[in-house]
Amino acid sequence: MKRRTGHWAGAEQRESRGGSAEGGVSEGSGESGAAAAPGPHWERRLPRKDLAAVHDVRAGLRALLARWGAPGRADTAELLVSELVTNALVHTDGGAVVTARLTGGPAAPVKGRLRVEVRDFLSRHPTVRAPATGPPGRNGERGMDTAATSGRGLLLVHALADGWGVRSHGVGKSVWFELDAREP
Repeated sequence: MKRRTGHWAGAEQRESRGGSAEGGVSEGSGESGAAAAPGPHWERRLPRKDLAAVHDVRAGLRALLARWGAPGRADTAELLVSELVTNALVHTDGGAVVTARLTGGPAAPVKGRLRVEVRDFLSRHPTVRAPATGPPGRNGERGMDTAATSGRGLLLVHALADGWGVRSHGVGKSVWFELDAREP
């Protein structure tokens, strides 16, 4: 099953340390758990409703993933981060913090596992809309409208990520996804 949720070990400590507000890339100081070795990471703070920042987030992630993964994996990561950042900026009243980290020790920049978190300051968890299938039900409901121009972001994340979930914070939440460098 692709959907995995759970606590990301050591995330609270790292949020105060990682890259700069401008989106710098740096070597991580590692996770508190033994599951993943430290690796390069990138962080960017986004002002509220700044949809132009989505382009900058994709560019920052592209720089971090310059030599990472099988062909197409970095493109998938860019698509998924675009969806999560757009959701955070459109559906919340505050800004967002985007963090991307490669784990896997010295080989992380090439073969590591990517984890991207988009933290916002609204505690309401997102829901995956069911795709429209068949005619409307008795109450006219059938999932998302096939002509709708939005509402498919989490469906993409669910379909393309190797793992994803939502983690609550004292104020807000983080929606995250993970991708292995190679397709499973």
